[in-house]
Amino acid sequence: MPSPINRTFSVAPMLDWTDRHYRYFARLMSNEALLYTEMVTTGAILHGKGDYLEYNQEEHPLALQLGGSNPADLAACARLAEARGYDEVNLNVGCPSDRVQNGRFGACLMAEPKLVAECVEAMRQQVSIPVTVKTRIGIDEQDSYEFLTDFIDTVAAAGCDTFIIHARKAWLQGLSPKENREIPPLDYDRVYQLKQDYPQLSISINGGVTSIDAAKTHLERLDGVMVGREAYQNPFILAEVDSALCGKTSPVQSREEVIGKLLPYIGKHLEQGGRLNHISRHIIGLYQGIPGSRAWRRHLSENAHKPGAGIEVIENALKAMEDNGL
Repeated sequence: MPSPINRTFSVAPMLDWTDRHYRYFARLMSNEALLYTEMVTTGAILHGKGDYLEYNQEEHPLALQLGGSNPADLAACARLAEARGYDEVNLNVGCPSDRVQNGRFGACLMAEPKLVAECVEAMRQQVSIPVTVKTRIGIDEQDSYEFLTDFIDTVAAAGCDTFIIHARKAWLQGLSPKENREIPPLDYDRVYQLKQDYPQLSISINGGVTSIDAAKTHLERLDGVMVGREAYQNPFILAEVDSALCGKTSPVQSREEVIGKLLPYIGKHLEQGGRLNHISRHIIGLYQGIPGSRAWRRHLSENAHKPGAGIEVIENALKAMEDNGL
């Protein structure tokens, strides 16, 4: 059975960052946050050699983000995702990279709302789990509110009732994906207006949210907040989500408690032939803002990638931090 989904707070899909090891780590800090995979293309799932749908059962509730524009392929992948136990399928209509555009998916699909609607409808016909869309507020010179509402109208008519809106437009030419996350100005008011005009839809906001207090402000007017880079670079923000945003009374655990729960997972990964830095790279920011955190980061960065590196690297990083100010 799919896990109940609380859309109050979610962690954004981030390429090379939100892999299954990061998601396991994130789940140790928040039971309520909705986690998203990295974007996975339909081609990788249907024709790739690896298992692109692998995850840990502890990650639920978990959404698979798909990249693609072929309705039949997306429907097949959605069906596979539901069979594997994913709680949601999300279509990427926000990534602006050249590689994604060449594959005719991502943000460039905003210019083809009817195709997006066909994709959504094809997936919904195959699965009972939610099919959602993550998009921008516009692309290139097509950045009017009317352009956005035309897109929402068309896709919602196909049965999509949940949209995650990155509150920046995307420049499809001239800016890198990194620049597209920083240079186009944020327009939160446009997303607020969207929720006011479409009260029947679930509208979550993404872009530039760096604190629990900022999330609270958005939640006064919207259904959910999606956080990306801050949840990765300062992951302990997740420890406050359940109590501060989701009304749960469980006490906030310490960073040391989180590490203590992660160590058995790391040990199992190493026993199966994995490398320490597959996981340790995700926890470098755990002590951000804490005295001695530089020693923690340095020790992990310098030692976790070495052949044979084991749990002692984590333990020694903790000791180095204590010796340098904790």
